[in-house]
Amino acid sequence: MKISVLTIFPEMFDGFLREPVIARAVSRGTASIEIVDIRRFAGGSFRHIDDDTYGGGAGMVMRAQPILDALMAVQKGNGRAEDLTEDAEGYVCVMTPAGRLYSQQTARRLAEKEHLILICGHYEGIDERVMRHADEEISIGDYILTGGELPAKVVMDSVIRLLDGVLRKESTQRESFEEGLLEYPQYTKPLVVEGEPVPEALLTGDHQRIEAWRLRQSLIRTLRRRPDLLRRRGLSERERHMLETEELTDEERQLLRTIRETGR
Repeated sequence: MKISVLTIFPEMFDGFLREPVIARAVSRGTASIEIVDIRRFAGGSFRHIDDDTYGGGAGMVMRAQPILDALMAVQKGNGRAEDLTEDAEGYVCVMTPAGRLYSQQTARRLAEKEHLILICGHYEGIDERVMRHADEEISIGDYILTGGELPAKVVMDSVIRLLDGVLRKESTQRESFEEGLLEYPQYTKPLVVEGEPVPEALLTGDHQRIEAWRLRQSLIRTLRRRPDLLRRRGLSERERHMLETEELTDEERQLLRTIRETGR
């Protein structure tokens, strides 16, 4: 996979590119990363990349021309334009709080792309006419950041770790959100910490019992922390039985009944 990042603050990625997982993926040739400074595509001696917003208002808006010129350079930089496949030209994602909320499922979908182009906004935002060139607009949460560089790093990290050979495959298959549930609790040595022992089921060596314990814990944790995930995912009969035999609050039992009755 090739990842191109369009930004006006390329130095923000210096340390990120030295992180072990990212650096390993690059050194092995699994991923190639280019950080493109949008300012290089702005005309004039002052590299003018922003301007006042039409209609008035606080803040400056990033101009379309430097971003579009940078985007074209990245897209055509992979070879002769007539030889490029649509995927090789790049799947363009704009980091914006107005975008669709990012998820693990989105990360897996993006990990299938040949060339991923991430555009980082800044100031009051990006001229809307850039958006017609975007395949997708992405938000990492319902809050505002100074710019799109941090969201771009989130997307890069979540995608690169899914590429073949970067991590052990089993490390990315039993994580939170992969099956619509939060991940079960994890334990390591020593056996007892502050009087709390490792759960007995994990010490039995009985793989079926361990898997059942982990599923039960994932269900309980998801019900208590992210019931919205269970509403979307639904529950099997076995999973409902597991939860119904737990000590739940009245509110949790009411929620469980709602999920069961609606079939969601």
